[in-house]
Amino acid sequence: MAVPLGAFVAGAVVALLVGVFSKVHDPTLDGTTTLGFKDVRDMKVAVSTVIGVLAVGQVVGALWLYGKLGIRAPSWLGMAHRASGSIALLLAVFVGYHCIWAFGFQTGTVHGYEVPVRGIVHEVLACAVFGAVVVKVVAVRSKRAPGWFLPVAGGLLFALLIVVVLTSAGWYLDAKGWPSR
Repeated sequence: MAVPLGAFVAGAVVALLVGVFSKVHDPTLDGTTTLGFKDVRDMKVAVSTVIGVLAVGQVVGALWLYGKLGIRAPSWLGMAHRASGSIALLLAVFVGYHCIWAFGFQTGTVHGYEVPVRGIVHEVLACAVFGAVVVKVVAVRSKRAPGWFLPVAGGLLFALLIVVVLTSAGWYLDAKGWPSR
């Protein structure tokens, strides 16, 4: 139990530190990119949608690799699973950086508008995503962890990612449609 406990404590510390930095940092668009989209928010919606698709692919890949789909996994699937997980993580860091740097952790009234509960839930769980990444990395790398730890760590990261994507990109796509370039 020492490995999971240590991983969850380390993940909680990382999530807390990300949240504190996001709250005390003065948001600015300096040092951000739009990747050709109209603005940073539109870029984040597009990239977050890709992250959501990759996250679903990670769950399907994991189920397939562990024989839970009833069909034999091809030999290349393990490498593809690791590669797509790494890409999802890199994209999450990219989007997280832009969230923190351009918008920060917003509560109360910002620019005359009350921050919605959806936004606060998104911000809190987005910080938790980075803590869950720590937990998942420990679960993948540890040889002493109990068998239940990797699926729990993966499930936690997946659930957090999906809720974060739905409370940002999902909400935006529903309210405004696909972002413009």
